[in-house]
Amino acid sequence: MAEPVRPDAAARQKPRERAGKPVIDAVPGAHGASAASFAVLTAKLDYLDEADVRRVREAYRFADEAHLGQFRASGEPYITHPIAVAGLCADWKLDVQAIMAALMHDTMEDCGITKSEMVERFGAATADIVDGLTKLDKLQFSTREESQAESFRKMLLAMARDVRVILIKLADRMHNMRTMEAMASNKRARIARETLEIYAPIAHRLGLNQCYRELQETSFRFLSPWRHAALSKAVGKARGHRRDLVERVRQEVELALTQAEVPAQVYGREKTVHSIYTKMREKHLSFAQVSDIFGFRLVVATLPECYLALGVLHQLYKPVPGRFKDYIAIPKANGYQSLHTTVVSPLGTAIEFQIRTAAMHAVAEAGIAAHWMYKTSHGSEAPDTRPDTKHLGTMWLQSLVDIQSETRDSAEFLEHVKIDLFPESIYVFTPKSKILALPRGATPVDFAYAIHSRVGDHCVAARVNGEPVALRTALSSGDSVEIITAPSARPNPAWLNFVRTGKARSKIRHHLKNMEAEESYDLGLKLLAQALRTEGLPLPGIDDSDLSEADAQLWQSLVRWSGNRNRRELLIDIGLGRKIAVIVAKRLARQMIEQGRRPDAVTLSMGRYAVDHEAPTQGTIVIDGSENATIQLATCCQPIPGDHIVGYLGRGEGLTVHTAECSVGKRLFERDPERWLGVEWSDQPVRAFRTAVGVLVRNGTGVLAEIAQAVSQAEADIAHIDMDPHRAGETTELRLMLAVRDRQHLADVLRVVRRSPSVMRVARIRP
Repeated sequence: MAEPVRPDAAARQKPRERAGKPVIDAVPGAHGASAASFAVLTAKLDYLDEADVRRVREAYRFADEAHLGQFRASGEPYITHPIAVAGLCADWKLDVQAIMAALMHDTMEDCGITKSEMVERFGAATADIVDGLTKLDKLQFSTREESQAESFRKMLLAMARDVRVILIKLADRMHNMRTMEAMASNKRARIARETLEIYAPIAHRLGLNQCYRELQETSFRFLSPWRHAALSKAVGKARGHRRDLVERVRQEVELALTQAEVPAQVYGREKTVHSIYTKMREKHLSFAQVSDIFGFRLVVATLPECYLALGVLHQLYKPVPGRFKDYIAIPKANGYQSLHTTVVSPLGTAIEFQIRTAAMHAVAEAGIAAHWMYKTSHGSEAPDTRPDTKHLGTMWLQSLVDIQSETRDSAEFLEHVKIDLFPESIYVFTPKSKILALPRGATPVDFAYAIHSRVGDHCVAARVNGEPVALRTALSSGDSVEIITAPSARPNPAWLNFVRTGKARSKIRHHLKNMEAEESYDLGLKLLAQALRTEGLPLPGIDDSDLSEADAQLWQSLVRWSGNRNRRELLIDIGLGRKIAVIVAKRLARQMIEQGRRPDAVTLSMGRYAVDHEAPTQGTIVIDGSENATIQLATCCQPIPGDHIVGYLGRGEGLTVHTAECSVGKRLFERDPERWLGVEWSDQPVRAFRTAVGVLVRNGTGVLAEIAQAVSQAEADIAHIDMDPHRAGETTELRLMLAVRDRQHLADVLRVVRRSPSVMRVARIRP
């Protein structure tokens, strides 16, 4: 939104009344300027009926009075900005509600107009659009970045409900960029960067090609004025040198199409300065090496004529191999359709041609706005070969709602959306031959979440073109992808290192957060019950369905003392180590004694000698290998069953299990002795455990195979191998990460490996 400049106190001496509120008189001449610009707008509204134009006029009067006394940084009356935004929307042939909302889009933010007042005057639909465009200036944020992210989040959610919100927002940004010369240079750079990173990609994603090019070009001009000026000058010179070639090619193509009886309009087109600069930077080219600065666009009447025109072109000029793309058969994600081919011109230079119908051209230039524009300009009987652009755009916008439902942090939400705005796409097939568009570099996990979140959550493997592949494999256009699922499978945190789509990233993070909360709750409940038993008292009721009044009061008082919102949050904090169970238990015991409850000898003995039937010793937590987000084995000492172990309840990290002799664990104990808990191994661990082993071997052929065979013979697995990079002479130090059942199994493995002829020494690596 443009920032209004308020007049000083002397200019605000004559307030008039509007609906009981003071309105400031404009300076002389301001009304005439705004009336003149509104006349330009009304000339563009010939596609609306008279009743709608009257409603637009009423919205203009409302906005004019609301902005009375406000001026832009350039000195113009502020109302000229909303009129210009409405004019851009009228160029896209948007409906009357969108034009009215464009005229009033700053009234809530800058003029104190309430939404209820707007609903009463102009209806709920128009008020909702304006509200979606309104920034969150009235809320307090810790940083400017947080404010921008939250404002952007609100706008995206509003546009998911009504795509007209983003069309007006893009028109607003276009006009601001056109008139940004009057702003301070630091503001210009910030707004230009935001436009280039966020708004231009949104325009591209929605297929608004003209808007996309203009936003890119103006942003580049303000961010890199010297580069823009130098390249503009170079393009101007090249235009003069190649004018004869462009005209010759145009005439030859028109003649060949006429002879083939394929009526077509032939347009010359020129790459924008920003796209030339991007190509030079990405491909490390000089300006002279950029061959496709100029190109041509052929607009024909029907779909079959696109392919006929292509045949004529390829007979006239030699096509460049590998430079043909059929975006009609497989449209881009934003609905764009055209045939692209590159041919060799009479002077030996490469020239690109784009071939499309008039309907495709409308979509290519106006994208989702073509839903209104083409319908209005061609009538209902025009043959429509466009994809459903409104549906295509809304599909992407709807995915933002899915992302925000799992992402409460505004900055994280903005990160996900930026990922999804990545313009390069690939096109892959489901087993039923449905086409999905994904960002370049997407993996089978991204594909699984694009199908459905449940498919992604339970994904275990994938086949690409019938062959098994790793889940981190980058997909390519044309791949046929099949996802294999298992009901017991869950998202893996490691997936966050390679997924490319915002939807996949947000779904994985959401699941991991929920999983951590559930596990932390269970651990916290267990720790609190255990600590309370050492006080000789049982844990009060926890289930809401049969919670007594006394127990409810206990929990309410405890939660108030702890500063948590509810008892679930308190137990999660205990499980994550943010609060110490012993301290909370002592507070709870004091409250229970105040209620008249007394320690029980049996419970006290249970607390001292057994936590429950699963844990036979005092205060211990049983570790069986089913570690999760809240119970983890320390990576420094890598304990395995049979090791003497202790548990450290880190602050917000859950329970970490160390070996008793671990030097890292000993330092933690000296610092926080109250955070240590008794832990012990289960009699029946549920999985294998990793531990590091060092092997000194003689250099020779087949040594690795010999070691691997010995480990396999001892029924263990090698999870990872590191080799000394500075090996020299006769020996090499190997570091193996082995998966074993327990200490006895590890001893058996070491004994077998030691018998290998090439092995000089083998031992477990201690921290």
